[in-house]
Amino acid sequence: MTAPYDTPVVLDRREGPYGEVVLRRHGELLQIIANGCFLMDTSDGRSERLLIDAALAALGGREAPDVLIGGLGVGFSLAHAAADPRWGAITVVEREPAIIDWHLRGPLADLSARALEDPRTRIVEADLVAHLGETSATYDALCLDIDNGPGWTVTEDNDGLYSPAGLASCARALKPGGVLAVWSAQPSPEFEGTLRNAGFQQVRTEEIPVARGVPDVVHLAVRPG
Repeated sequence: MTAPYDTPVVLDRREGPYGEVVLRRHGELLQIIANGCFLMDTSDGRSERLLIDAALAALGGREAPDVLIGGLGVGFSLAHAAADPRWGAITVVEREPAIIDWHLRGPLADLSARALEDPRTRIVEADLVAHLGETSATYDALCLDIDNGPGWTVTEDNDGLYSPAGLASCARALKPGGVLAVWSAQPSPEFEGTLRNAGFQQVRTEEIPVARGVPDVVHLAVRPG
């Protein structure tokens, strides 16, 4: 456990295409900070694993489904997907070149090296919102974890992902019966309504238990067949 008196140590600080990105060590933890906003650390990974597992379960046994993971982060979602032989192709879209580099050649490599070596894995350096709007590829599942939630985005550019237009792009990138899974730091009944209004079915929210405070959640929705 990290002692309260530990002082975070900055390992790398870069100016990326969307602002400042920082990787720091706090005790035994590695943390990613974007424009002064805490994104994630290596303390747990339960919510990232649930994001992947809930999407797979909602697919109902579909054979070798292809998944797009939005956001590389500290690599928990990618590592968990790659550890499961039931997934087919695994595409990760990450817009920050610094984060990709920290996984390929930096301190985060220990978490993701095996997953990155998996022949199913492909990393795409791109803005997720733009990628979903432009890609002609379709996936069985979209597992999105690029913000602290639909109402708490890292940058204003990301707001569009949770809008009717952004969700329409998500639907186009999904195969019929495909699953959209969106991580959030808190439940959002408003987002559930937006998903239903966008034509998604089987909309529900799964909570990730926490010791105290508001639970993290995964919003799930299915594109009609």
